Amino acid sequence: MKIFDTLAELSAQVGTTVAVSDWLTINQSQIDLFAQATGDHQWIHVDPVRAAQGPFGTPIGHGFLTLSLIPRFMESSLAVTEARMGVNYGLNKVRFVSPVPVNSRLRAHLKLLSAEPIDNGGVQQSWEVTIEREGATKPACVAEALVRQYP
Repeated sequence: MKIFDTLAELSAQVGTTVAVSDWLTINQSQIDLFAQATGDHQWIHVDPVRAAQGPFGTPIGHGFLTLSLIPRFMESSLAVTEARMGVNYGLNKVRFVSPVPVNSRLRAHLKLLSAEPIDNGGVQQSWEVTIEREGATKPACVAEALVRQYP
């Protein structure tokens, strides 16, 4: 876990990979719960028998499940002591580059692209988040995530 005392200290890291998260395993139970929460019950995600005969040979995690892990990866990888609140402000670009087979291990590389002052002393950050799948040649997901943090 990288800890910064102030938003200014974190902002000085623009252009660098600030943190790399720990590995997280994506199991069938998580995939099923995500399907239940979103209503996306596509067989390549939730039917292991049918998915074994499909193009990936096993169930795969939803792309949006992978994307939804960004806050978890960020929260477990870095903190700003001064920040009393942070909010997800959106995404500029998202690509699901390769599938996430069940029981894959993922981790995120967090590169700070920009940090701009906003109202109430806050900072809007743009992060390049590359979600790596252990053993894969291509990332599972690459996204530009926008975060606002306030002291």
